[in-house]
Amino acid sequence: MVNSEKFSKRLQKIFNYYDLSAAAFADAVNVGRSSISHILSGRNKPSLDFVLKIVQTYPEVELYWLLNGTGNFPGNLKVEDDPVTTNTPTPSRAQINPEIRQLPPEQKSPLTASSGRSIQKIVIFYKDGTFEAFEN
Repeated sequence: MVNSEKFSKRLQKIFNYYDLSAAAFADAVNVGRSSISHILSGRNKPSLDFVLKIVQTYPEVELYWLLNGTGNFPGNLKVEDDPVTTNTPTPSRAQINPEIRQLPPEQKSPLTASSGRSIQKIVIFYKDGTFEAFEN
């Protein structure tokens, strides 16, 4: 489960990095300004939709760093002496689930659903409230 207080600190770190106010950030990720206020105050926990909008809008924000502080922000840069960032590497897909392997570049082909549409991302939700996302 996401620690709301630490999540709020990581969110504030994103604001500072991009030099944005909470209102400007809300506009950038296309959420209501009150949503940001409620998350920062601890009144509400971030939704999956909210988290995904941040990661899609700001590619430098790593999903695992945003959710639980593992990994680095921004991107691959290590931030020293930061109690919010643990500086542990983000696990690879194979580390998350050894059954999942990436194909060599010459063997990659787009995944398709039974409808014939190309699959971009698969998200697995667990009963304990955690999830894993895999991108094609």
